[in-house]
Amino acid sequence: MIGFSSAMVRTVAAVMLMAIAGSAAAQKAYPNKPIQLVVPYPPGGSGDAIVRPIADKISAAMGVPILVVNRGGANGIIASQQVAASPPDGYTLELSYNAGPHASVLFFFKDVPYHPVKDFTAIIAAVEVPIGVVVHPSLPVHTMAELIDYARKNPGKLSYGSPGIGSAHQMAIEMLMQATGIKLVHVPYRGGGPVITDLLGGQIPMALMTMPGLIPNVKAGKFRALAVIEPQRYPGLPDVPTVAETVPGFVMPATWAGFFGPAGLPKPIVDRLNSEIRKALASPDVKARLEAMGLVVTGNTPEEFADMVKRDIEVYRKITAAARIQPE
Repeated sequence: MIGFSSAMVRTVAAVMLMAIAGSAAAQKAYPNKPIQLVVPYPPGGSGDAIVRPIADKISAAMGVPILVVNRGGANGIIASQQVAASPPDGYTLELSYNAGPHASVLFFFKDVPYHPVKDFTAIIAAVEVPIGVVVHPSLPVHTMAELIDYARKNPGKLSYGSPGIGSAHQMAIEMLMQATGIKLVHVPYRGGGPVITDLLGGQIPMALMTMPGLIPNVKAGKFRALAVIEPQRYPGLPDVPTVAETVPGFVMPATWAGFFGPAGLPKPIVDRLNSEIRKALASPDVKARLEAMGLVVTGNTPEEFADMVKRDIEVYRKITAAARIQPE
């Protein structure tokens, strides 16, 4: 029988305590270097507008630089692939959307090199991005009912612009066409900026647009807002109805922007990031800045956010299946 001296026992115990303390210290040390925050679209878009005030606030709170990196291309797939392949250490994060890299891309593009659930850790949904149906003033419609009637009388002749293939904007119109039987022609652009430019110039008669680009142009009389696609009216435009008020049964999930890390991100890091982003969203200056852009500040738990991602994937699956859309 092998025996152990009291000195040996003390040595083993000391080593174990040092290992435990080292592990705890490593967790407490996060973060101890700059964090890269990837935005899957070019500079100047809504992603930048959302992420920068939040990044400034959490950088100050966590004591390290937050480096915002814009990496556009392939409807956000390139940036999301980079984040999915990064080490799960909390130093590479992403701000992304359900209508794009984290849900709808699965149904529009073949061979997406990641899975939006299995290859990521959901951290928090930060904001909702309301979307409105707008028309050029030259189009002789003032309500959703008039738009639907006009489209029925002009099948396949009315086109609409969207920021790209697989966007929430396109998803909403696919659902509208399924619910009403009308036929509209999709004109996809590379982002919301070109949509605004062409709608202002009358090159397209209709578009779906997020609030940062919609509100100033509607207030200036350059666009006419007919409805919002969300389940509730947007507080900033209380007189603009929802699509569902004209088309019963029209239900689109809210378009959100949220934060993700690679799969396997340790829970203490997830919880720290969730807490700091919540605090940033609740701070009066950040909240006011985001709301001034037409965004709705949200925030939730990582578990709630993960459930939202799964739910929205299934909604988009049904819409694209009914529209017989095949990945290309």
